[in-house]
Amino acid sequence: MGSTRLYCKGRVLGHKRAKRNSRPNTSLLQIEGVNNKEDAQFYLGKRVAYVYRAKTEVQGSKIRVIWGRVTRPHGNSGVVKSKFTSNLPPRAFGASVRIMLYPSNI
Repeated sequence: MGSTRLYCKGRVLGHKRAKRNSRPNTSLLQIEGVNNKEDAQFYLGKRVAYVYRAKTEVQGSKIRVIWGRVTRPHGNSGVVKSKFTSNLPPRAFGASVRIMLYPSNI
């Protein structure tokens, strides 16, 4: 039996922003296979993990995680807003995130 993924893939689009101002406390994510607002409703409240590699080793690992949560939909095309425990750095734009399928609300 192969491995079973307990998360959906997503991509960081950037920070919430106006024309000139950037609001780094909220990030925009595009979830794979989600193309409308109704499908995005399922993911509200789900945990999000931005996994990245750092230069220095901490407790025997160079892999680190910034955790967040999907807060609400953004527009009509399936993009969602999310908040992370610490704001995502700009180098995360375009990077992959994992949208965990918990906590479950069904």
